[in-house]
Amino acid sequence: MAINCLRAIPKIQHLEITSCSHSFSNSFLFSSNSKPKRVFSSIRASMSYEKELAAAKKAASVAARLCQKVQQALLQSDVHSKSDKSPVTVADYGSQALVSFVLERELPSESFSLVAEEDSGDLRIDSGRETLERITKLVNDTLANSDSYSDSNLTTEDVLRAIDNGKSEGGSCGRHWVLDPIDGTKGFLRGDQYAIALALLDEGKVVLGVLACPNLPLASISGDNQQFSHDKIGCLFFAKLGAGTYMQPLDGSSPLKVHVSATENPEDASFFESYEAAHSLHGLSSTIAKKLGVKAPPVRIDSQAKYGALSRGDGAIYLRFPHKGYREKIWDHAAGCIVVTEAGGVVTDAAGNPLDFSKGRYLDLETGIIVTNQKLMPSLLKAVKESLEEEKVSSL
Repeated sequence: MAINCLRAIPKIQHLEITSCSHSFSNSFLFSSNSKPKRVFSSIRASMSYEKELAAAKKAASVAARLCQKVQQALLQSDVHSKSDKSPVTVADYGSQALVSFVLERELPSESFSLVAEEDSGDLRIDSGRETLERITKLVNDTLANSDSYSDSNLTTEDVLRAIDNGKSEGGSCGRHWVLDPIDGTKGFLRGDQYAIALALLDEGKVVLGVLACPNLPLASISGDNQQFSHDKIGCLFFAKLGAGTYMQPLDGSSPLKVHVSATENPEDASFFESYEAAHSLHGLSSTIAKKLGVKAPPVRIDSQAKYGALSRGDGAIYLRFPHKGYREKIWDHAAGCIVVTEAGGVVTDAAGNPLDFSKGRYLDLETGIIVTNQKLMPSLLKAVKESLEEEKVSSL
């Protein structure tokens, strides 16, 4: 039997932080005569990404407030059925508009490119006018209640333009923000986990990431972390290349540096997977877990909140194996990837290759995505390979 997101999992230790998986090996950093090389052209000592990270944290936090307001109204209302997608549609668009607005406001001197999930096409036709008005009001109400943007009042055209900033195709040249305005829409509708996931690509590499997880408890869902009350929810995870991963309450109080689990024995590991069976092959994950000797049942959580929970050691493994034909989008993993890798974890495809975010809006990868610490990765890769081979043979 699987465990849903708040069920306790075994005690987890912590691991010293190491370089992220999409960083580069020493052979790339040093030449044969031991003189340092630049890792890639746009990352220089003067480029610390501090102002970009500060802007990203602001943007994700403001968007989270809008999403919280919509979800709270949804859960209190008897009008909307679980199959009614209009609340999450409004929140999705509103979140994207706010993130776009805040990033442009905070970084006015930089060229702005945003790769995001939504565009305004459906809002520009007559049947979308009422929805657009609702989104605009919600965006302006959120800005009016913010500390930094209370003087702002956006028109419907401003909102449409902000949403359509997300039409960039990304790629390996220049800087591109990557956004999923609400990752985990089904979790959002159920009142469960979702995330606002924002990352920055520079020359195709993820250099910072922010995950706002409004419903994730600050205390570890494994029960280890006693620094926060178990009834306090709302986490903001953020990471910057080479600087580690931090978690803080969404209210903005002091951040805490976090680390992935130090578990070495697969029998002591617990693993995360997608809540919805439609999003990942639960049977394949179960086979892999059995090969590893994992004793604990899976912990199923919606959205990139899994990456956040993994980064602070709530679990040791995350397995994602989408159904055949599904193409992973970069916004579904960019922020989560750096949050985990800067906390000492490793993120690869099923063949052990680092994820490549430089190819545009989609990830071209081998079969699935696996996430764990560096000590467990060799045995996990072996179990994944064997399980995939067995599945291939059985399907013949």
